[in-house]
Amino acid sequence: MEYKNLGKSGLKVSRLSLGSWLTFGKQIGNNIAADLMDLAYDKGVNFFDNAEIYSKGESERVMGEILSKRDWRRDSYIVSSKAFFGDGGELPNQRGLSRKHLVEACEAALKRLKLDYLDLYYCHRPDKETPISETVWTMHNLIQQGKILYWGTSEWSAQEIMEAHMVAQQYNLIGPTMEQPQYNMFHRDKVEVEYSQIYKTVGLGTTIWSPLASGILSGKYNDGMAEKTRLSMEGLEWLKDKNLVEENLEKVRKLTKLAQEIGTSMPKMAIAWCLKNENVSTAILGASKVDQLSETLTAMDDVQLLTQEVMEKISVILDNEPSRPAF
Repeated sequence: MEYKNLGKSGLKVSRLSLGSWLTFGKQIGNNIAADLMDLAYDKGVNFFDNAEIYSKGESERVMGEILSKRDWRRDSYIVSSKAFFGDGGELPNQRGLSRKHLVEACEAALKRLKLDYLDLYYCHRPDKETPISETVWTMHNLIQQGKILYWGTSEWSAQEIMEAHMVAQQYNLIGPTMEQPQYNMFHRDKVEVEYSQIYKTVGLGTTIWSPLASGILSGKYNDGMAEKTRLSMEGLEWLKDKNLVEENLEKVRKLTKLAQEIGTSMPKMAIAWCLKNENVSTAILGASKVDQLSETLTAMDDVQLLTQEVMEKISVILDNEPSRPAF
């Protein structure tokens, strides 16, 4: 495993990490979740990603129970939570980025995860109804209280991230360290273009999610709809409709052939492609089976296979190079 500083911070994260969205507490049994965490940790993964909304808190409870039964040193792993959507409550203050919800969500996550502090704490989405200054002050105070070590954002615009940094600078507070955006072969603009300047100005770290585009880039859908996958889960029709389109599938079929030509698999090539981007601190993997994770955890080894020639072939197949402004 290789490790990389999370943005300009001194925290080192494994280039590959393990996430629990749609799996822990929902798609897989707790014994499988434990096996996945054990495998990841044994292979050098030190970052485990979670959120209050995942399975309405059950994902954090499952992860917390697993961690409580391991003899892993606390300084050997990193755990995150994210707040905005709440854990299922629908009353006015049970979601958002107000001081009240962020503090209560943090306390709830610590209880579910059975931890004394969170390494990373994210604002899961921007909150148009809460001043960014209130959010920045709250995150700063949580750090001062020792309840979180670093805070960041997820799916915020570059403008919103920079506004948070401006508030932090104005009041001498701790600003956001990292952003958790979607990034994969089909979803590129935000990571490659929108954030391009703030990597340089504030040293933004990224913990990207969905490197396989919800499984499309694994190749499992090349010949039709696969059973017992996340895109077949009830309630995720929006995800299926957005990703499982013929244009994407045709590209994946061509990419799969290219992966075979260079001696690797489609999922490993897709993840290695993400890791080629130097602004990706870590790529969060999801898995419902141990053999899936065993395969994708070796994707780091395949980065070297993606030569300039191979990257150009991938670019031709994708035909979605982001438009970059001339600076």
